[in-house]
Amino acid sequence: MAGLARRFGDLELAEDCVQDAAAEALERWAREGEPANPAGWLVTTARRKALDRLRRQHLGDQKLALLAATTDETLTEPDDDRLALVFACCHPALPRDQQVALTLRSVCGLTTGEIAAAFLVSEPAMAQRLVRAKRSLRAGRVRFRVPDPDEIGDRLREVLAVIYLVFNEGWLASSARVPEREELVRESVALADLLIRLMPREPEALGLRALIAFHQSRAATRFASWGRLVLLAEQDRSHWDRAAITHGTSLLDRAIAMGRPGPYQIQAAIAALHAGALSWEQTDWRQIRLLYSRLDELAPSPVLRLNRAVATRYVMGAEAALAEVDREAEVLAGYRLLHSTRAALLRDLGRAEEAHAADARAYELAVNPAERDLLAERLSGEPPPGLA
Repeated sequence: MAGLARRFGDLELAEDCVQDAAAEALERWAREGEPANPAGWLVTTARRKALDRLRRQHLGDQKLALLAATTDETLTEPDDDRLALVFACCHPALPRDQQVALTLRSVCGLTTGEIAAAFLVSEPAMAQRLVRAKRSLRAGRVRFRVPDPDEIGDRLREVLAVIYLVFNEGWLASSARVPEREELVRESVALADLLIRLMPREPEALGLRALIAFHQSRAATRFASWGRLVLLAEQDRSHWDRAAITHGTSLLDRAIAMGRPGPYQIQAAIAALHAGALSWEQTDWRQIRLLYSRLDELAPSPVLRLNRAVATRYVMGAEAALAEVDREAEVLAGYRLLHSTRAALLRDLGRAEEAHAADARAYELAVNPAERDLLAERLSGEPPPGLA
């Protein structure tokens, strides 16, 4: 779909034709068998359907000629094409949340449910948001094109958000099928690396890539052999990837030296403190809490204030941390990590029944299988150390 959208300047046309091609594939492949090159078949069929539609709608000889001249039969496109398409889809004619959501759906291929989980809204609400975005583009006759160089900076914040949300979905999937999606992690890394090549003097691009590197350093220790999520407090730090930590540190140092702090640099700094601690107990929680407070000044968010409450637990005690969590309870009522964090704090305070109820609510809200296994273990009466 990325190639069709880029060639036509029409996101909706590309999306419709790819969906039509997929529907035809389900019918024909069941009857005739799968072709030798399924990806090429889908691209060719989508292109043919786009050609037929353009002919019917008389949208111009130039687009027809361009389409007919393109004969490659592969869905694999250069990564720089994908990054260009992300920039193109983050169109300032749309509100920021619609830009990011539409790009995640149309360029990165996330489902409506996955995007809804990223934005902490219901799937029907996100579906309506996507419909409004497409309607706005149509009503405004917005042309879908790669922005000029002097327009790129205006779209950077949204592009960074897209890359980070793709990474998050890969790091801990919001579906019940798999605990993680490595292909999305790889795509986010490729896009972040390309962004640095495109904008080497942009500290937030470096900060985001550093943040991803610090997270990736823990990849080998995140899941137990039977698939349960292993919390940061339990992970074997001797198995962390020191090369990834060194790479993240180098990127973060480059970003900080530019003297333009931003949210991704601060998040990377928090991740660096975790990566540099020899043990959970030696973590510099006071500095982490200060960084979260600074982050809240730059990019206020109830989720980051929930994360700050984890640090508050180790700086000021569980009671103070619980008070911070409860201040976010209404807005994050449907967020599983609010309830699992609250459960851990209640358990610290000896309020076992309330802790059990909070864990039970977190279990109801969790979808990821590794998270559900962890919460089920807590509910069985054998809670591991640390917070979710």
